[in-house]
Amino acid sequence: MAPEALGALGAAQIVLGYKTYLELVGDLLHDKTVVAGAMRKEVERCQAAIDFALAGKNVALLSSGDAGIYGMAGLVLDICRQKGIDVWEWDTDLSGEAQQGAEEQCAGEAPRGARGFFLRVIPGIAAFNAAASILGAPLMHDFAAVSLSDHLTPWEVIERRLHAASEADFVLALYNPRSKSRPDLLEKARQIILRSRLAQTPAGIVGKAMREGQWRRLCTLADLPVEEVDMQTVIIVGNSQTYVWKGWMITPRGYLDKYAVDES
Repeated sequence: MAPEALGALGAAQIVLGYKTYLELVGDLLHDKTVVAGAMRKEVERCQAAIDFALAGKNVALLSSGDAGIYGMAGLVLDICRQKGIDVWEWDTDLSGEAQQGAEEQCAGEAPRGARGFFLRVIPGIAAFNAAASILGAPLMHDFAAVSLSDHLTPWEVIERRLHAASEADFVLALYNPRSKSRPDLLEKARQIILRSRLAQTPAGIVGKAMREGQWRRLCTLADLPVEEVDMQTVIIVGNSQTYVWKGWMITPRGYLDKYAVDES
């Protein structure tokens, strides 16, 4: 967890999040009001966080990885825009006393009857960052992240994105690759990628990245072990330049094509 996120969690009066994520930081929540939510109850969870914030509470809404990458930050802003709730940017350069003054000033300038609160979207360590560090350096050049979940995005849209990113030779980071309710979508995605990638293209799989039970595997696109993949897994598929060396997955940035290495 990034230090700023740890500090925000420590300062929060109320912490909301998916129950599994809350369990991961349970030792930090003893003096907090904790509101645990279920999967697919994200709208209700964000609305509750907004209501607490409007009531003047210091609220932390927990996401896994980075809140702005497949997380809750966008949904909070979506709801506030739809409901006409003002959201003011928290100035992290201000001291606590100065920040309080800024809040009072902002509130004083707000139109009569306006509702709002200050918001910080605190960056975290995204799943593709964590997975890449475990595999070596597969994201050293341009890459695209694609979620295979068709719960909110139609499969036809996902398919177009996979085809375009694969054909453009992006390294691919695949999120939400396989679940019990959609066990076949990863294989469909693999077949789409194979239209423009060699079967021997390196791929890396990381399960439970940076958590207890972490595991990793290097393979090729041809022998991707689909049955071993679940929702806690991130898959990174290399581009045409990616290679594996001594157990490390590497996508060169191009330095050695431009600069000579001092042999001494």
